[in-house]
Amino acid sequence: MALRLLILVLCAGSIMGIAIGFRQGLGLYLPFVSQGLGGRETFALSMGLMNLFWGLGAPVAGAIADRHGPGRVAAAGGLAYAAGLWLMVVGGAGELLASGVLIGLGLSGTGFTVLLGAVGRAAPPEQRGKALGLAAMGGSLGQFLALPYIHGLIDGTGWQTSLIILAASALLIVPLALGTAGRPAQTAGEQTMGETFSQAMASRDFWLLSAGFFVCGFHLAFVAIHLPAYLSDRGFEPWLGAAALTVIGFANIVGSYVFGALGDRYPRKNVLGVLYLMRAAAFAGFLVLPMSPTVVLTLAGLLGLTWLGTVPLTSGLVGTIFGIRYMSMMFGLVFVGHQIGGFLGAWMGGVAFDAFRSYDVMWQLSVALGVLSAALHWPIRESRPATA
Repeated sequence: MALRLLILVLCAGSIMGIAIGFRQGLGLYLPFVSQGLGGRETFALSMGLMNLFWGLGAPVAGAIADRHGPGRVAAAGGLAYAAGLWLMVVGGAGELLASGVLIGLGLSGTGFTVLLGAVGRAAPPEQRGKALGLAAMGGSLGQFLALPYIHGLIDGTGWQTSLIILAASALLIVPLALGTAGRPAQTAGEQTMGETFSQAMASRDFWLLSAGFFVCGFHLAFVAIHLPAYLSDRGFEPWLGAAALTVIGFANIVGSYVFGALGDRYPRKNVLGVLYLMRAAAFAGFLVLPMSPTVVLTLAGLLGLTWLGTVPLTSGLVGTIFGIRYMSMMFGLVFVGHQIGGFLGAWMGGVAFDAFRSYDVMWQLSVALGVLSAALHWPIRESRPATA
């Protein structure tokens, strides 16, 4: 791997590690923030708005990065992210919802679409899957390290002070963005951004990929926000929720690279289909198996193997079908579906619990959606249209 590509992969992975890692740990604040709000729905709605604005901002941030480079976009995203974390400390309902919007916009500049688009453009085709997998591993490693970091901060300083420290930590994204700076190269005779967009809107494969990624967002947001509370409701000690999310993050380090590498050897759409069936099986386990710490951590490990493995596969498919010139924008458009799913997964989890005092309906829905997503990926045509 060339030195410039290696620096880009390391910096992109580090930025995603901070952004995705901290985002993954926000569910640990649900019990504290919800105490004065009369229920879990407001916090769940804030996290839903975070996912929604992450998705809505992703194609815009991606389009800016495709034209002007990812460095400035990532730096601006880091500043918005830190501001949103600081605003959570205020704790009122309005400020909490505003913090979700700011964190979401911050993630649109520091998350997968901008940075994996840059990696995908820089990597040669025969190394693209591995390069994307290595960069995505940064998000996985960040999740693994961030959860015990956040849990320790909450225990050691209290939840409000911990959020201030977390906001300061998020500012590390700004200097790391320098390692991703640089404008994409222009090529004579290539498609325009508008032509690429029009091609996607008319493509059946785009809509199948977006629908499948919707399910991924639903799954991830529901588990990240509500799994610690679910385990607490079942009578387990708080450490198990943090441990389960940490196991997900650890297994995800392996899964992100392995699934990315598999995408270089086998059709990515087929690998995605198998991945979603594995995830559906893990969700079914939460419904049918007797819960114990061992069972919880085992199921968390299975979920972790499939967690961000969708990202190098889906982004790789985007590059194959629509080309790499506007990969950040195109992955951002597909990512909108992911984040609409994330909004519903986070918010509906709170609504379902407040209505039924149980998460069973959410586990059942997650199983059904996993099977549906597997089916949606099989008919995708993994090649670039002749008109592109």
